[in-house]
Amino acid sequence: MKRRDFLRYLGIGVGSAGAAGLARTVGAQEMTHASMPASHVAQQVDWDAMNAHHKEGVDIFLANIGKDPTFWPEELQPTMEGDVKVFDIRCQEVEWDTGGGVVFPAITYNGRVPGPTIRVAEGDKLKLVVTNETTQPTAVHWHGVILPNSMDGVPFITQPTPIMPGETFNYEFTARNAGSHMYHSHYNAVEQVTKGMLGAFIITPKDTSREPEVQGDYTIILNDTTLGFTLNGRSFPYTQPIVAKLGDKIRVRYMNEGLMIHPMHLHGIPQLVFAKDGFNLPTPYMADTVLISPGERFDVIIDCTELGAWAYHCHILNHAEGRDGMFGMVTALVVTE
Repeated sequence: MKRRDFLRYLGIGVGSAGAAGLARTVGAQEMTHASMPASHVAQQVDWDAMNAHHKEGVDIFLANIGKDPTFWPEELQPTMEGDVKVFDIRCQEVEWDTGGGVVFPAITYNGRVPGPTIRVAEGDKLKLVVTNETTQPTAVHWHGVILPNSMDGVPFITQPTPIMPGETFNYEFTARNAGSHMYHSHYNAVEQVTKGMLGAFIITPKDTSREPEVQGDYTIILNDTTLGFTLNGRSFPYTQPIVAKLGDKIRVRYMNEGLMIHPMHLHGIPQLVFAKDGFNLPTPYMADTVLISPGERFDVIIDCTELGAWAYHCHILNHAEGRDGMFGMVTALVVTE
């Protein structure tokens, strides 16, 4: 599919700010077709071409398995100042490819969407050095993290002023509450976050007795609007699957940094939901579809008991599949022998 056709399908006019028109576009198409006689609708559709488009996307996805190591965000490595872990975060404007040459202007942490994962241990002393290399002010909020008021990253409320272009600001605190958290802009957030200023902030606990034993730990950050519907900054067929072996248990950390709800549905295998917003649930529960609202984080365990490639997608269908096949918030879980 050509880039112009892809953008038009998503409801994005060339030069537009985002994909917010998708639901309106699909809804209008559905109403138009609903008002036509079935025979007339069938005459307007080239089903062979549609089948070819569906298959083409799946073939691209399958051929790309394991070929994009950047899909899973790398961990940002600190330097040490005495007993303090120091992380260097640079706010940068880049051209971001969500897959197949579909490029958008993005605002990033360290040049990628999502930003690198910050993983620390409970009790670590932290210094997060944020340098603003963009053309607009910004600030960083540590979403879900318990910290001093002055470090919360909301200009004019907890921070005297935003970080102006060319300036640096140090956020310093001790990692107190273990769990799956996030970091993102809290200045002009509807533009900056949807354009890519987002990332995972994970605090591992001192007491590991309630931590599940897993063979894999994956973070999936959901985003929408300005860069389209993405998982970890990519849109299907340019997402990557989770590949596991039969009998493996894997942990998936969902983080919704978008403006919409996203019910994440895994075919064939249930998910054990055991933590929400960084807190272990007193009673974990099973689900095949986990509804994640903006700002929420859910941790699930998937017991890979069934062989095969299982579709894995947002179940708001106009975020995932249309007449030209699957797109956007779609990946797969591949369970092998």
